[in-house]
Amino acid sequence: MATTYDAIVIGTGQAGPSLAVRLANSGMKVAVIERNRFGGTCVNTGCIPTKTLIASARAAHVARHAGEYGVNIGGSITLDMKKVKERKDAVVHRSNEGVEQWLKNTENLTVYEGHARFDDARRIRVGAESLEASKIFINVGGRASTPPLPGLDQVRYLNNSTMMEVDFLPEHLIVVGGSYVGLEFAQMYRRFGSQVTVVEMGKHLIQREDEDISEAVKTILENEGIAMRLEAECISLKKHGDKVAVDVDCSSGDKAVFGSHVLLAVGRIPNTDDLGLEKAGIKVDQRGYIVVDDQLRTNVDGIYALGDCNGRGAFTHTAYNDYEIVAANLLDGDQRRVSDRITAYALYTDPPLGRAGMSETEARRSGRKALIGKRAMTRVGRAVEKGETQGFMKIVIDADTKAILGAALLGIECDEVIHSILDIMYAKAPYTVIQRAMHIHPTVSELIPTMLGELKPAE
Repeated sequence: MATTYDAIVIGTGQAGPSLAVRLANSGMKVAVIERNRFGGTCVNTGCIPTKTLIASARAAHVARHAGEYGVNIGGSITLDMKKVKERKDAVVHRSNEGVEQWLKNTENLTVYEGHARFDDARRIRVGAESLEASKIFINVGGRASTPPLPGLDQVRYLNNSTMMEVDFLPEHLIVVGGSYVGLEFAQMYRRFGSQVTVVEMGKHLIQREDEDISEAVKTILENEGIAMRLEAECISLKKHGDKVAVDVDCSSGDKAVFGSHVLLAVGRIPNTDDLGLEKAGIKVDQRGYIVVDDQLRTNVDGIYALGDCNGRGAFTHTAYNDYEIVAANLLDGDQRRVSDRITAYALYTDPPLGRAGMSETEARRSGRKALIGKRAMTRVGRAVEKGETQGFMKIVIDADTKAILGAALLGIECDEVIHSILDIMYAKAPYTVIQRAMHIHPTVSELIPTMLGELKPAE
């Protein structure tokens, strides 16, 4: 006999808890199911722990360079990796426990801990329990993918999740994958004191970015002593004594890299393969992502998919926005859509990359007549004062409509600065609105109007 609810939420990542509580507060009887750790990827193995570790790495980096600012620390800078991990664990625990207690203390909401599987389009089984509801919300997230690299089954390797358990300093960390996750870990562990090599199959790092951005990020990381092996098209792994050998077969340089540890950072896959979706008739695409419409409804009436498992975004902020869209449509009579949002994300290297909208490459491919603004961080007073002048800012404008098409800001505080541009884009205002705004000095943001006053036609 199934226990009946008004709604069932599967998974407690960024979208699930907020939606469950909102539904419960509206008077609905709600069940939430979590099979592992409350809070999902962001809280446990993603944003929160990695940015906490990045903060420790930056503290070490700043300490090493204190003398350049006239601050004499004295002695060598050493890392206590166990304490670094303890600090990260404490931050994660507060967030994880906070989500769990929030859910368990909410009226009209029942928490089930276990693996959820569909029996049909209305019934979910959790262990010996059978639950039934007319509305079901899937928020199961994703996990690190494991590519079929030759020799991978012969060596021990790490991914973004297992890296969270590392409480020691790898002698030489080889990072397979030159995109967002891989580069953040690469710089982090280099600053902790490891030798680091990044191995990337493509010609450039972070392939989705413009080439000038990719090259600038590469230069920033190489300046910190990180080795780069690009165009590694034939990657394989094997044991080499007590070390790991990664064959790269690049066009130049040694044919193999020898390290103490390997981190795989080559993408993610959705956690949809063990939910029994076929029993409910829920459609997935070739990569396993649940197919949804513009309001996050699946092909089965009453079933929604939110967060990383739907392939409509791969970030904490897109998952939370999924919750906002679903809640608005179901409870507020506000017809919000996924297609209303503008692509925005950041790469949390130091300095960070803030991105919004189209890249320059995408704008050119669209056939639009574009204007480009660009400014080196060496020409930003705030960056000069802080002694952090690596990177540049770039913005792309539609010459005919004066709309901001996109921006890529690589430099100090640019993960925050990007929002001043993003908000103008959401307002559908012409770039002249921000160009004519008076910003505060000295800030990084004050140079956005200046950059917009120096636009040039795309060549």
